[in-house]
Amino acid sequence: MTTLLWGAALGAVFGLGLIMVLGRLSATRRPTLESRVAPYIRDVPTMSQSWRAVTPSDLPSSAFMALATPALQSAADRLERILGGRESIRRRLERAGARQGVEDFRLSQVVWGLAGFAIAFMVGIVGPAREPGRALSWLLVCMASAAVAILLRDNMLSRQVNKHEEQILAEFPAVADLLTLSVAAGEGPVAALARVVSSCRGALPDELARVLAESRTGVPVTRALDSLASRSGLAIVARFAEGFAVAIERGTPLVDVLTAQTGDVREASKRSLIEDGARKEVAMMVPVVFLIMPVTLLFAFFPGVVGLNLLAP
Repeated sequence: MTTLLWGAALGAVFGLGLIMVLGRLSATRRPTLESRVAPYIRDVPTMSQSWRAVTPSDLPSSAFMALATPALQSAADRLERILGGRESIRRRLERAGARQGVEDFRLSQVVWGLAGFAIAFMVGIVGPAREPGRALSWLLVCMASAAVAILLRDNMLSRQVNKHEEQILAEFPAVADLLTLSVAAGEGPVAALARVVSSCRGALPDELARVLAESRTGVPVTRALDSLASRSGLAIVARFAEGFAVAIERGTPLVDVLTAQTGDVREASKRSLIEDGARKEVAMMVPVVFLIMPVTLLFAFFPGVVGLNLLAP
């Protein structure tokens, strides 16, 4: 390894350590709202978990996280200002059923970017960056790797949203039938939701559990169902929640409404299955047209071509 690369590596390590120390010092000098209010509400029985004192730890990782967290949060805030799209990320996090907020997602993007930069940097130290005149170009490659890692984290969130919605669509007919049977048996809307949540496990029961939790904290069931319809990315779920809420609000017989909604759900599931089958049929034609048919034609025409070459003078 050349002296230039050694100097660059040592300078990068020293600069990172200096940034972490300065970030920690600036964070400790500036009192937060939590540190100012927490001494006055510690005797409140209903105090939130976030206001409780943190138990000290002797693990080296906890000290490293205490030093690195302010710098990572600052980088996450800067990334938020650069990229933007806070409302879109919040919407996708809700559709994916994730418990983290936008700040936590930005922090995970920063961690992914640092990991991509570190991997590219280590690869450069082992091989390409050791050549003369390649250090600066490989530094640009490291920065590009960090940007790609950040975009991959965003793409991973989109894939989580698609997977979560596919799971909801697969569970929806059974959950709608169970909810209809519970209401037809004489249970109220909240009791029917509680029975479905206690009997089922999955993405859609988790969403209904959130509706049930909101209703138990004093929010009307119709408003909780409207919030489910607004945060859902699936039109069929939004229609079902809106129809359920309208039936409760206007006093319409729930059994008839839920029966009609369940029929619509099953028809939509059939249409989705037919559309998936049509797409899979087109996809199955690709190996037939580009692989099996050329090989078949080759086996059919090759003996004739060889025979003509033998007979030709």
